[in-house]
Amino acid sequence: MGESGEILDIKIADIKATAPRFHHQSVALAHALTKLKHGLAAAGKPWGDDEQGEKFHKAYGPHVKQIEQATKILVEGLASIHEAMVDMADGHVDNEELIRSMFSRIRTGHEAKDDQR
Repeated sequence: MGESGEILDIKIADIKATAPRFHHQSVALAHALTKLKHGLAAAGKPWGDDEQGEKFHKAYGPHVKQIEQATKILVEGLASIHEAMVDMADGHVDNEELIRSMFSRIRTGHEAKDDQR
């Protein structure tokens, strides 16, 4: 704790300055995911349809879906953090509400992933 008894010394100006980074990174990651999906789709099935190719695809396919889903969760999480920081900086929410909202989408994404297993 500081001399004034504060646990955290967070300034609104710092939040306003930092919030856009989460938005930009969310957008950049979403673009990277789209590029990955298009690149993989364009590659087709270069491993072929023979027995070895089918074995490869059975191992490869699920991992691709997992990577896509995990990346989508990260995109949504970054966007959620941005929104929460903007709300906090504008004085629309308190710290407890901010923290809850920052992680609610991420938790929801993991629960959905767990349900698919």
